This record gives sequence, structure tokens and C-alpha cells, in this order.
Amino acid sequence: MQFTVTTTQGLERRIEIFIPHTRVAGEVDRRLRDLTRTANIRGFRRGKVPLPVVKQQFGGQVQGDSIDALVRQGYSEAVDKEKLRPATNPRIEPIQMDYGQDLKFAALIEVLPEVTVKPVDALQIDRPVVEITEADVDAMIQSMRRQRVSYQPVEREARNGDRVVVDFLGKLDGTPFAGGEGKDTAFVLGSGRAIADFEAALQGMKAGDTKLAPVTFPANYGAAELAGKTAEFDLTVKAVEEEVLPEVDDAFVESFGVHEGGVEQLREEVRASMEREAGAAIRNRLRNQVFEALQRDNPVELPVSLVEEQIRQMQIDLMQRTGRTDASQIPPRDPFVEPSRRRVLLGLLVNELVRRESLTVDRAQVYARLDELAASYPDPEQVRQAYLQSPDGLRQLEGAVLEDQVVDWVVAHAQVKDVPSSFADLTGFGREPG
Repeated sequence: MQFTVTTTQGLERRIEIFIPHTRVAGEVDRRLRDLTRTANIRGFRRGKVPLPVVKQQFGGQVQGDSIDALVRQGYSEAVDKEKLRPATNPRIEPIQMDYGQDLKFAALIEVLPEVTVKPVDALQIDRPVVEITEADVDAMIQSMRRQRVSYQPVEREARNGDRVVVDFLGKLDGTPFAGGEGKDTAFVLGSGRAIADFEAALQGMKAGDTKLAPVTFPANYGAAELAGKTAEFDLTVKAVEEEVLPEVDDAFVESFGVHEGGVEQLREEVRASMEREAGAAIRNRLRNQVFEALQRDNPVELPVSLVEEQIRQMQIDLMQRTGRTDASQIPPRDPFVEPSRRRVLLGLLVNELVRRESLTVDRAQVYARLDELAASYPDPEQVRQAYLQSPDGLRQLEGAVLEDQVVDWVVAHAQVKDVPSSFADLTGFGREPG
């Protein structure tokens, strides 16, 4: 076998491979002779089929299979001898593939770039430090009370936090419009679930009150025919109800699955849960800082093929998450280009640090990650067994754990500054959505 390797552009390589016809013929003959011992042909005992009969019966198929095998073998030998590191599978370009002639073809590939990670000893990293206080636990229990909120009627004007039950009919230029009518519809004032003007109109109304109120739809409203326009709404308030939070008593405690120890046990479990959440948030902050710094300080030429593969995978993932099955509904690629480039770059840098520092996956961390993942499902053991029996699933877990180990290694060698933080600042607890 002979071959030549040419750099076309950037990381692209063109490997032209020549395999003499004698080697092709020898491979075909070897396969045919193997078939004389295994072929099952009527009129002949197994293992006693004459070579001419096998040639007549299987010659064309064996020639094709032999050429395919030699193409793979020739490509593999060329890559090994040149010590190339292909980024993806090759694209084979036939040059001369007819049986009886010398075999000639080209393999077009991109190779992985040379990756060098700069020393991280001068890297500045802020590590949040959080202490869960009694006030934090109180705030969390208050949030838990709000999860069990109920409402009772009141004989006063509606204000923020009240639930208002209302009949309404909206008209645009005197004509009712689709979606503009509701009966016995409940709104919690101040929740932002209704248009601002609509909520403002309900403020100060009491049960039995009626009103004709102008309501201007936002310019970015979902229904284009209403966006930016002003409609008039006939409003009839049926009820005004104020919220009632449950007492923190045994019934409340048991509603959250705590059957022994009462309120104190609930507080202990809430604190432990908050500490786990804070720990996860701290790890995420460190992870983001490490990965951002690695990508900022270590530019690498990226294989286009790897980026394109990542774009395609992100498109497919989004389709699966949104329940789309029609290939024509695949989302546009542009929003995924930069995220894909970052993922590919990060993968190359992580792999280089794993290689350079001889990091090996920590099996205990893999199983701990698996237990953590499985615990979020109704049947944790079933999920755990599914992952253990899935090579792809285990590889994903191992990859995630290795990334964590790279983060730990960088943090251990960087300049780390502990920065006091609160649970709310760290996790966003209590922050209004949007």
C-alpha cells in the first residue's frame, strides 16, 4: 500500500491511497476460500463446496466486500503511520475502484488540533461562601407556606395579593374579539398573569362592582391583531378573596412528608436541603468561572466537522424536548453556532488537561452522580439499572464526572478568593421571575 497526505486548508487533510490489484485479488481469493468451508449450497456437503462454485455464487458480493474492507484497512494504516488524529469519520472519494485494477481512493478528513493549555496558577477565581441562617430557613418555610395558600372572601376593595373572580368582555372598536371573554375567571392581583392595565382596572373594585375600562395590549403581545391596540373591557367582579397562609403546625409539617419530629425536624430538613442547593450553586459558579477562563485564555482552531456535529445534535435535542418528530421542523442552525463552538473548544481543552495531568475517572463520583440523578425519578432503582446497562449512559456520566475533576484540579492550582454571599444572592431564591 502507498499513500500521500496533503494539507488542503486549516485542519483538513487529503489522504490518497493506492493498493495494488494483486493485494485486492489476494483478499478476494482468501475470502472465497474461507467460504468453501462455511457456505451452505444445495447439492454439496458443508465444507466441501468447490471453489469455482463459490466464485460463481458469491464472486460479485465478495469482490465488493473485499474492496470495502481494504478501503477501511488502507485508511487505518495511513492514519496510524502518519500519526494523524482524525476529528470525525472520513469522507471517501473513489478514484479507481473497479475490480481487476489497482485500487485508488482518497480519504478526506479533519484532524484534531494541537492543544496547549496555559498554566492556571495565576488564574483568579472567586468562591462564594454561604452560611444558612435561621432567617434563611424562616424565609424558605414562608415560601413553603405560600405553596399551600388558600383564599377566603372579603367585603372590601381588591388590592395586590387578593384573588379576584371576574366576568369580562373585551371589545375592539365596539366589536368583541376572540379570547376577549371570560366567566368566573380568577386573577391574583400583582402576580403579573394578566395585562398590566387589566390588573390596574380591578384594583379597588369590590364584589358586585362593574366597570368599563380601557386596556392597552403590549406591543409584543402574542396575538398580532391585538398588539399595541387599546380595547374596552366590561368588568363584573363576582368575588374578592384574600390569601390565607396555613399555620406551621403538625398538619403542615406532615404535608411535606415529615412524620416525626414536628416543626424542628422540618427545619432541620429544610436547612439540609438549602445547604445542598447552595453547594450545587457554588460548584456551578466555580465551574462557569473555570470554563470561561480556559476558553478565554486558550484559543484553538476548531475542526469544522466537530462544530457541525454539535450543531446538529443541539438541533435534535431541542426537537426531542419540544416533541417535534417532523424533520422539516428542525430549528434553524444559527442560534446554535456559537454554543456549539464553545462546547467543542471546551471538550478539547478538558481532554488535554485529562491527558496532561493523567486524570482518571473517579468511580465513586460516577456512582454518586448516578444516585443523585436517579433520586429525581419515581423509581430510582429502575433508572439506576437502566444507566448501568447502557454504555452510552455510563459514558455520559463518566464524562460529566471527569469535567468536575478538571474543575477541581484547576481550582486547586488557581488563586482562589473566598467571597461571602447570601443564600438568596447565590441561588436567586425569592427573586421575581423574568
